[in-house]
Amino acid sequence: MAESEIENGRVGRLRSGFRRPGFRLGQSLSRRLLVLTILFVMLSEVLIFVPSIANFRKMWLEQRLNAAQIAALALEATPDNMISPALQQELLENAQVYAVSLHRDERHRLILSEKMPPEIDARYDLRDAMAPMLIMDAFHTLFAGDGRVIEVTGSPRFGAGDFIEIVVGETPLRQAMLRYGTNIFWLSLVISIMTASLVYLVLHLVFVRPMRRITENMVAFRENPEDARRLIAPSAREDEIGVAERELGAMQREIRATLNQRAHLASLGAAVSKINHDLRNILANAQLISDRIGAVNDPTVQHLAPRLFASIDRAIDLCTKTLRFGRADEEPPHRAPVLLAPLVDDVCELVGLPVDGGTRWMNDVPRDFELVADRDHLFRILLNLGRNAVQAIQDGSAGEGEIRISARRAGDHVHIDIADTGPGLPEKARAHLFEPFAGSARAGGTGLGLAIADELARGHGGRIDMLTTGEKGTTFRVCIPGEGTMLDCREAEGNRSTTPGVAAQ
Repeated sequence: MAESEIENGRVGRLRSGFRRPGFRLGQSLSRRLLVLTILFVMLSEVLIFVPSIANFRKMWLEQRLNAAQIAALALEATPDNMISPALQQELLENAQVYAVSLHRDERHRLILSEKMPPEIDARYDLRDAMAPMLIMDAFHTLFAGDGRVIEVTGSPRFGAGDFIEIVVGETPLRQAMLRYGTNIFWLSLVISIMTASLVYLVLHLVFVRPMRRITENMVAFRENPEDARRLIAPSAREDEIGVAERELGAMQREIRATLNQRAHLASLGAAVSKINHDLRNILANAQLISDRIGAVNDPTVQHLAPRLFASIDRAIDLCTKTLRFGRADEEPPHRAPVLLAPLVDDVCELVGLPVDGGTRWMNDVPRDFELVADRDHLFRILLNLGRNAVQAIQDGSAGEGEIRISARRAGDHVHIDIADTGPGLPEKARAHLFEPFAGSARAGGTGLGLAIADELARGHGGRIDMLTTGEKGTTFRVCIPGEGTMLDCREAEGNRSTTPGVAAQ
């Protein structure tokens, strides 16, 4: 498989993994939460609906009993408990019943009835009916269909008798129950959606979104544990989510340190050589400055003396830091705004240019070009790449050439190009670029310069690439991503837009 295909696959996994895991509808925690909340609220409404519909039926029948009782009492206004057929029919129609029978003292009955009352299909007694029976009777009414006639027995109001019986058509009751049930259904649905939405919103903000943030951070950290930007920044929450964030952050730092520690311990010889390599470079530069001081007049001495002291201070500081290399990794970069052009000038003073001026150092970086990076790490990256470029030119047949430093912006990334006019890298060095002890182009070299520079660039979330190499020279590119972006350097390269006024490649 080609290298570009491998890299594209890695970039694709990073893009899909860090931005958001690709959850399907059934896998999303937030969607499951919303659906389950609606279902549970609807279930609660159903549990409320069942006794409500039974109670509605009971009240409807009691209203018919009360109206029938009033109609039956009209008989007492007559001397012989007899009324005209027209009045009797009017009383029955107002009570919405076919017949009424009011029982008193187990002897006396007041009866209103049509001439030919319909046949009774079912009988119900409301006097001693319990809730389960009322619920069963209600559903029996709903599913029985229209056209039934029922007899209902109940207790009369205000002690007006022992009990009262009515014969009534069940169709109006069933239609009223269906309307009531429909209204209850839509009302329950609206309440369920509103309640579910509010509960979902609160749970999403309080639980789901923080959990999604933790998940995305875990996926991003797995893709590139060496990138210090992918360590989670714990929130100030004091609950279980906050504890999880802080514990995850601590675990990520431990894993990152352990991974680097194991890699360093596995190549202890490379660690020792790295210390000697950087220390030799800095002390050699100090010696070079001392030689130049001895060959010039007093004004030059006054100019170079501070740089001599700075070089020695860097050597002491580097010795202190590198003594910890075997048990820990490079410290995470401490990013701050850095003016690149003055930094390139400082590198020029220490890169080891020949005194005879045969190698020219060309700083094409605009004086106001600024990026956010660790100044010390960026200095070491450019110093190692610059020294390699100087050595490549000195190893050439002519021993003369130039090193050109330029920079530009590619979206949220900064690209710094170091181009030399040396003889190019041999095939062996190209095949093992950035590998300690294997990527050196010089006899007796260790190849640690590029390895150190690449490790420092990766600590920023960036990378170093060799753009070209050949008889006309070699060009390396240092990519430093912005502090707030998670795009891979090659993604930014594909979407780059050169900022006006910044030197392009």
